[in-house]
Amino acid sequence: MHIPIKVDYGVRALVDLALHVEDQPIRASEIAGRTLIPEPYLAQVMHALGKGGMVRSQRGPLGGHALAMEPKDIRLSMVMDCLGSTENLVACLDNPASCVHVPLCGQKEVWQSVELAVFNILDSKTISDLVSRGRALAASSAEPGAARPLVFRGSESRHARGETEWDL
Repeated sequence: MHIPIKVDYGVRALVDLALHVEDQPIRASEIAGRTLIPEPYLAQVMHALGKGGMVRSQRGPLGGHALAMEPKDIRLSMVMDCLGSTENLVACLDNPASCVHVPLCGQKEVWQSVELAVFNILDSKTISDLVSRGRALAASSAEPGAARPLVFRGSESRHARGETEWDL
């Protein structure tokens, strides 16, 4: 199973909006700069999040993007439904006729359990949870003697171009 980069970008954009709620509406260029999301791709993500009811957008010189819901009400499962694919881990979960092994397959229940577990995790986490976790991590890294996060040079530009997906 993989999490599409569009979902990753959507979550990052929503977290950014939640972190800067007092500055809304926020221009796409500001969000893109802080999150390293390519601006043209961010426009597509924000449009989809708007259709999903999570973001509202305003055109014009004073325009930008803002959360349309409270961060505590935006579940990661909602973002996945809005931006992710609807494919199951294995085709037979969608279409039992696609597999000759279905009547005697011992794996089907395992894959259904995996999908349910992933959904339950995504459904239990909100944008507000991620904001809180990010703030806690930032505070702990600011303490004297705290470990600094590793930065891998070169991977930022590849990720910013959308050339990667996160595998689970």
